Amino acid sequence: MKKYLCEFIGTAVLVLFGCGTAVVTGGLTAGVGLGTMGVLAIAIAFGLSIVAMAYVIGNISGCHINPAVSLAMLISKKLSLKDFAGYVIAQCAGAFAGSGILFAILANTNIGTSALGANGFGEASAVGISMLGAIIVEIVLTFVFIYTILGVTSDEKKGSVAGIVIGLTLAFVHIIGIPLTGTSVNPARSLAPAVIQGGEALKQVWVFIVAPFVGSALAAVVHKFLNKTEA
Repeated sequence: MKKYLCEFIGTAVLVLFGCGTAVVTGGLTAGVGLGTMGVLAIAIAFGLSIVAMAYVIGNISGCHINPAVSLAMLISKKLSLKDFAGYVIAQCAGAFAGSGILFAILANTNIGTSALGANGFGEASAVGISMLGAIIVEIVLTFVFIYTILGVTSDEKKGSVAGIVIGLTLAFVHIIGIPLTGTSVNPARSLAPAVIQGGEALKQVWVFIVAPFVGSALAAVVHKFLNKTEA
């Protein structure tokens, strides 16, 4: 239960600060667009959330705080099926908690609660990316993110810097992903805001659940193949 509680807390922090920064930054520049500084602020917020949580809960749960990460660990046989189910439930619950807190905060501001940092394509994308484009983007970005995680966590010598590397990689994929889809690479992070926000975000959320899982599975298979010990 300690592992699951850590995953709950970590995911709540990620969603609250990551999506919260996206909404607040967007709210301050409504009608103008986020601009370079807005994109960087959001990317850094997501990245730092990972760094902070990695050094707090990493030794307890591994700090997955993302169902796509847990899937990769399951495929890599570093996580049992039972723990995978427990992790995903805890992560989704944490995402809803983070989105709920963000909703409560925004309800007491001039920004309002019409947007909670949900992902999207078409009119919901800053550049109007198509559904197919969004699927490709999320698969590729998740692949890069998960492949990095598997690489840095497979070597014990890199343990002390793993949290920083993973956090920087998440920020890295967000920089290009934010204008395209808002960057998911995390089914739980996408599900909660979409459900609470409703409307078009909820209709489109399946893309940001399926694509990250596909990208994660591909990363796990490729990493396992390339790092297979020759007999």
